Amino acid sequence: MFPSQNACSTPTSFLLTGIPGLEPLHIWLSIPFGSMYLVAVVGNMTILAVVKVEHSLHQPMYLFLCMLAVIDLILSTSTMPKLLGIFWFDDRDIGLDACLTQMFVIHCFATVESGIFLAMAFDRYVAICDPLRHTTVLTHGMVGRMGLAALLRGVLYISPLPLMVRLRLPHYRARIIAHSYCEHMAVVTLACGDTKVNNLYGLSIGFFVLTLDSLAIAASYVMIFRAVIGLSTPEAKLKTLGTCGSHICAILIFYIPIVVSSLIHRFGHHVPPHIHILLASFYLLIPPILNPIVYAVRTKQIRERLLQILKARVHSR
Repeated sequence: MFPSQNACSTPTSFLLTGIPGLEPLHIWLSIPFGSMYLVAVVGNMTILAVVKVEHSLHQPMYLFLCMLAVIDLILSTSTMPKLLGIFWFDDRDIGLDACLTQMFVIHCFATVESGIFLAMAFDRYVAICDPLRHTTVLTHGMVGRMGLAALLRGVLYISPLPLMVRLRLPHYRARIIAHSYCEHMAVVTLACGDTKVNNLYGLSIGFFVLTLDSLAIAASYVMIFRAVIGLSTPEAKLKTLGTCGSHICAILIFYIPIVVSSLIHRFGHHVPPHIHILLASFYLLIPPILNPIVYAVRTKQIRERLLQILKARVHSR
């Protein structure tokens, strides 16, 4: 028996609803979600394998791409197996500690991914605006330190979220989370007591990371475009911009779903709840699926190495 809406209790677990309002369609929804998760895992593992075996790709841009692949694998794996368990087996129960861990992983690595995009923008800026210093500035050690800084920033910013939920919000009106995973706001809205601090911190961190990172990336591309305009021939301009194409596509793939989902969540009160949840779930799948595709299609070295691997597999049979 669940507690009434007005009663408060201290649950040891929560119940995830999957996609609320679409429960009869869960088994059918598992087909596209499972397929997308499989594509995301195979695509990102392929990127990691290709960059590992192809020494000509041991450059800053591709090392950052490997970091993106690892982050995307973590983000998608932190949610999709549980969601598929809900779809297939109605396995909706998630322990409190597991819920807080999932919350931390999702928000932390989304923040880390934003930091990696910022590092990639800096790499493109140095490569185009100061090419003679690119190899001395963006050494493997510097790339590693930038990746570590993005990780530490994510841990530092997001660690207070589950800690504040655990310490400040021990009691809840209900244990049913109307979401497909343990998102911070979805959990906090169920809590008894004052949630202003939790809400304010969550919104502030999201706004701070999204705004500052996007502004810094935009500033780097303003300087890149100014440098490109100064090039002598249209061919040189197109070639230089081509080196930024994959990065720009990946940035848009990452930020647009976040912005759209946030705007609908804040202002789209007329939008059905299942649309909110579907968008939030797709947001964790779209970048892991499209990033490998974008880089494989737009990057000649990756494309050629993939073709070599495929041809070798065919000839070996």
